[in-house]
Amino acid sequence: MGRPARFARWLSVFIFCFLFWLLLTWSVAPRELFWGAIISAVVSGFTARFFIHARPFWLYHPKRLLMLLIYCVVIFPWELIKANLSMAKLVLDPKLGDYQAGILRVPGSKRIRSTYGLAMVSNSITLTPGTITMDVAEDEEGDIWYYIHWIDVAETDREKAGEAIKGRMERWIGRIWQ
Repeated sequence: MGRPARFARWLSVFIFCFLFWLLLTWSVAPRELFWGAIISAVVSGFTARFFIHARPFWLYHPKRLLMLLIYCVVIFPWELIKANLSMAKLVLDPKLGDYQAGILRVPGSKRIRSTYGLAMVSNSITLTPGTITMDVAEDEEGDIWYYIHWIDVAETDREKAGEAIKGRMERWIGRIWQ
């Protein structure tokens, strides 16, 4: 791989890291911008070859960025609030222990095939309280399956359980990574 391609990979990861830094610090003070640029440059130097394999600026398409922004600001926080309320209700219930934990094999969407998309769905599921994605596997037919530990199995039908756990998160992530 030539220098221009390596630089494009580095630049793509640098931009993403720097934007993430701005999101975390929520500041445009010169010191924050300086340290954000330094840290983003170093992180990009070490990780660009692992994150970007082809088409470095693919994610920066305006439609994908808009979908990612909507997901991060609206969809995921709403799913997070719902999961937190559900867990609070479960924990504060005087009959603590009247729940059935279990591991479910839930089908994945046909639209999401990229490792980044599958990782984003898995991490979103794990970040919502009450669920942990244990594995993502592909069977002989090419179907994707998530193995999810659910603290209160409210539904045993795979399709319905998948909708209850992944719901809108997977549909929106599919829009980003299609």
